[in-house]
Amino acid sequence: MSDDQHKSGAPAQKAARKGNKIKLLWALYALCTVLVLLDLPIHRHAETGFDGNFGFYGFYGFIASVVLVLAARYVLRPIVKRPEGYYDD
Repeated sequence: MSDDQHKSGAPAQKAARKGNKIKLLWALYALCTVLVLLDLPIHRHAETGFDGNFGFYGFYGFIASVVLVLAARYVLRPIVKRPEGYYDD
């Protein structure tokens, strides 16, 4: 088997093709839509007034992930960042 045949069948390269990226993106959109629509028939036993609202947990999860990314960027990155020549010695 030549290298060209072996590389063309790799899953990473199949996913990297433009047509497959668009298909994966549409599949993600469809999955998100289905999950949001499944939130409608579920009866929530809300402990406060706002956590029983439609889409609350999706919104809460999105905000939590944004906060985590910002905390990692502005709080944790300066702590673990090393000078440019740190590993050269």
